[in-house]
Amino acid sequence: MKKLIIGGVITSLCACAMTENSAVNVKASLAPVRVTLNGMTNEDAISQLYEALIQKNYLATMGGDNRIAVMFNENQFLLQLSINPDGIDRIMMNCFYAVHPKLVGSKDLLVLIATLNHKLNFAKFTLREQGAVIQVQGAATFVNTIELEEIRRLMLWTDEGLKQVGLVLPKGIRQLIKPIAVIQ
Repeated sequence: MKKLIIGGVITSLCACAMTENSAVNVKASLAPVRVTLNGMTNEDAISQLYEALIQKNYLATMGGDNRIAVMFNENQFLLQLSINPDGIDRIMMNCFYAVHPKLVGSKDLLVLIATLNHKLNFAKFTLREQGAVIQVQGAATFVNTIELEEIRRLMLWTDEGLKQVGLVLPKGIRQLIKPIAVIQ
């Protein structure tokens, strides 16, 4: 038994002596703070932004060639870039709500949308698909580089605004307007 223990200790010491003492440089992959999109096409820029959001641990998926679907709190947003080589760039953020057929084309819905646009400034509310869909749209403007914190704050501001809208909607209308999932 002593011979086995001594043999094990000797083997361990030999193994330790044979390992290299040089320091290994391990570079951690840090999530980016900002994304530079200067000189890119909209498609290349959206791919670059998508990779940055994934590295920042957002639940995101590509929603076609030029859109990213992002889950943020209770809402799902579609992000779309508009890169302008000669000026100001913009990221558009949209989310969509289905309108129950009972409410489509009603005076109540038109008044609701007009009131929201008149009283609120966190997003623009638009009726689409002959009134069957409500589009909520916000935007962030930037030049060449956008910080991921700026995108997070835009989504947070819109998310909080939508929560407040949901709280003040008349009970009957709240049950007739439902979010449309953009992440499958």
